[in-house]
Amino acid sequence: MTEQEAVALFKCLADRTRLQILRTLAREDAYVELLSERLGMAPSTISFHLKKLADVGAVSSSKSQYYTMYTLNRALFDKTMLSILQQESDDAAVQDERERQWREKVLRSFFDEDGRLRTIPAQRKKRLIVLERLAEEFEPGRDYSEREVNLAIANFHDDFCTLRRDLVDECFMCREDGQYRRVVR
Repeated sequence: MTEQEAVALFKCLADRTRLQILRTLAREDAYVELLSERLGMAPSTISFHLKKLADVGAVSSSKSQYYTMYTLNRALFDKTMLSILQQESDDAAVQDERERQWREKVLRSFFDEDGRLRTIPAQRKKRLIVLERLAEEFEPGRDYSEREVNLAIANFHDDFCTLRRDLVDECFMCREDGQYRRVVR
């Protein structure tokens, strides 16, 4: 089941009438008039809801003499909620691409053509992207003095103290005995 199908199913199930229809069909197959009689609703209402349930694959229909019989799709409901939630999204690649494009947009909006940081983002999510970019200036596994860190950051922005502190606070770098080291994420 795709993510889109799961969303459609959950939206469809969020209706009392549809749940009543499904409970009835769980006991036995039925046709519109029988469901209408048992649930005390108009046949047109039952037909409307059966169409919605059929669209998401919750029920199927077949002709039986004069009637269209509706059957519960038991295989769909035999799946556990957890198995549906754990399925990998079909759109994972699309989501990854959107995330990459958004990150690039954030970097373009905060860094000028010369690679200098215009302003430090106020929004944490955007600030993390900027800090990650700054952390790339430091080699993993190498120790840096505070002066080296300040000089490297000063190439990007004049407020190197705030950025250095943010790099440590957000775990892009660690500080130990006056030495800084890039944390590999």
